[in-house]
Order: sequence, then C-alpha cells, then structure tokens
Amino acid sequence: MRALKALILGGCSLLLAGCAATPPSPEALAANDPYEQTNRQTLILNGKIDRYIVVPTVGVYFFLVPDGGRRGVHNFLGNLSLPTIFVNDLLQGEVTRGSQSAARFLINSTLGLAGFFDPAQKMGIPGHGEDFGQTLAVWGAGEGPYLILPFLGPSNPRDAAGLAIDTVIDPTNFIPLKQHLWWSAGREYFTVLDLRAATYQTIQGIQRSSVDYYGSLRSLYRQLRDNEIRNGRPAAAQDLPDF
Repeated sequence: MRALKALILGGCSLLLAGCAATPPSPEALAANDPYEQTNRQTLILNGKIDRYIVVPTVGVYFFLVPDGGRRGVHNFLGNLSLPTIFVNDLLQGEVTRGSQSAARFLINSTLGLAGFFDPAQKMGIPGHGEDFGQTLAVWGAGEGPYLILPFLGPSNPRDAAGLAIDTVIDPTNFIPLKQHLWWSAGREYFTVLDLRAATYQTIQGIQRSSVDYYGSLRSLYRQLRDNEIRNGRPAAAQDLPDF
C-alpha cells in the first residue's frame, strides 16, 4: 500500500515537472488539462505496461481460472471493499446506501463464504461503489486538473488524494497478519486482473473508434466520475437566465 501512495505522488510530481517545462496550450487550459503533454506521455507508458505485462497476465488468468472461479474472485474482492464503501456512504450522509453496504458485508461474509458468493444480490440488496474521492466531491472539493497517473490511469488531484485516504481508512489493513505485505500485494494484483478482465473489450472498442483516444478517455472518465458522484441520480437543472 505504501508503494501505491508512492506511485500516486510520483505521478503527480512527474506531471508538475512536465507542466513547468512546457507551457500548456490554450486548448489544454480550456479543457482543464494543463498537463496534457505529460499526460499523453504517461498514457503511452501505461499502454506499454498494459500490452507487455497486464494483458498477457490476463490471458493466463482466463486460461487457468474458469468463469465461475473468476466470478468468485470478483465477489471476494468486492466484499473486501465493502467496509470502506460503508464508511464513505456514511460520510456522504447516504444512510440507506450505507445500510445496504453493511447488510451485504454481513450476509456475503457468512452465507456467501467469505464473499466468494453473493447471496445478498439474490435477496434484493444491490451492490454499489463509493470512494473518498466521491466523498470529497460531495463535500464541495473541486476535482482539479486532469491527470494520467503511472500504472493507475485517469485521475485528478481530488481522486488521487481520495485513493490514498481510502487506503488509510480500509479496516482490512489493520488486521494483524505476519505476511501482510504479500496479502496486500496479492489483493492489488488480483484487483488489477479483475478490473482489466472486465474492461478489456470496452477499452479496445474506445481505442478503435476514437480519432483521439486520449481526448475520448478524458471525456469518458469525467462523465463516469460525475455520474458516480451523483450516485446515478439526474444532474441538477441549471437556472436559465430570464429574458
């Protein structure tokens, strides 16, 4: 987990250095992306890591682990994240969603055999995601400039800070384990595998259909985060000027 924080800080430092070396274009400033040049370079780096390391590993994962096993891993990882989701639900004043997170954790941790199965879903208790970046947005914090972080991809200062805080408040990190480093590394490794396996075809489709993959990725990320912050609710209508 300390390595994850180091990557975030290192990525931000790299972007700031790039911005200091090259003044941003008017188009980049208009898109709230003053670090565009360095962001594009980082996206190329992430693409190489993805092509030569992540994608081949995902292929091996698909070959060795059947669909049911991958679904169990996905459920298990989701169950591990529920305590952090619950905390963020409450911090945002989402009591109903918080009760759903608590119920899902209790049911899936017991009846679901440590979370490898999802009986809560069959009981009509849906799952949802939540993180401290969203909590900061609900509290009124601005997102800041667009960032592409090494290894982690699209982000912004608010979401990067939220990721670090989620790591701190995650109660599973306080469980005393002799091999806690290997546990954390394994969890992050399978989280990446699970996420990449679920999004591979979507990302490939965006790359093939986009004239500018970078610009499309930036737009889609901001739309996705805005929808997540609103928890899928319709955006508030803006007041129109009187004529």
